[in-house]
Amino acid sequence: MLTLLCVNIYNCNMNCNICPRACNVNRTTTFGYCGKDECLQIAKVMLHYGEEPFLTKHNGASGAIFFAGCNLKCIYCQNYDISNGSGKPVTVDKLINIFKQLETAGANNIDLVTPTHYAKLIYTALKKYKPSIPVIYNCGGYESEDTIVQLAKVVDIFLFDLKYYDDNLAIKYSAAPNYFRYAGSAIKKAASLKPNQFISKQMVSGVVVRHLCLPSHINDSKQILSWISENLGNSTYVSLMSQYVPMYKAKDYPEINRTLKPIEYKVVVNHAIKLGLKNVFVQDISSSTTEFIPDFNNPGDFKF
Repeated sequence: MLTLLCVNIYNCNMNCNICPRACNVNRTTTFGYCGKDECLQIAKVMLHYGEEPFLTKHNGASGAIFFAGCNLKCIYCQNYDISNGSGKPVTVDKLINIFKQLETAGANNIDLVTPTHYAKLIYTALKKYKPSIPVIYNCGGYESEDTIVQLAKVVDIFLFDLKYYDDNLAIKYSAAPNYFRYAGSAIKKAASLKPNQFISKQMVSGVVVRHLCLPSHINDSKQILSWISENLGNSTYVSLMSQYVPMYKAKDYPEINRTLKPIEYKVVVNHAIKLGLKNVFVQDISSSTTEFIPDFNNPGDFKF
């Protein structure tokens, strides 16, 4: 039987067990499975207008901070340039300065994108300086429950990907054994700690579950929605995405080497309706395009 990891990310030894990989290596001297050592690396900082509308004020922007590296190895990753590449090294104090730059620029939130492998340093930064706008932990879902407990002290919104129900898919496409077991546990814990709160229709605290529908795997998507309904309740905020585009190594997997068919997405949306899920956000099928992927070769307007 699987035992979930319980590791205090702030008061721990030097060996890294932040996520379910449980590398147990000293990242001050070597690299973890995420491909990174203890030094924060940021690939891009930008005002991002593509997140769910309730996370910002009307037509507002998220203050997105894209971290380099990842604890998942998704073969279809749209951000593969940075998940498998490098960013600019920054200190905790420089990260705090980025928070302040984004606040000054008018961002409606601080959106920490792919932050899991830097959770300890992010925690340290947010203990030193808490932004006046909501902080979003925007992760791939492969999380330790205890890491979520620690982060809930400094993070306002948990934005989880919930990629797979079937462990065979998790292993095949993301090299993430027991993905659903860990992700489900982490999401349930976050939901117990962060009830949804809104100010002027903007979420300022809570949990959002994203699910990217994969071609040929619609039954898995339906199982995820059923689990959400049964375990989190029908008021859960769910972002049901149709934007899958085959990228990176997806060409080597014929069953996902295409965009989603309209009928596939319709089946999943109809299942959400049948379940009675009240807060499901859907996309137009035309969202399956690369035009919304940030240009990571362009440094942008923010200096760090």
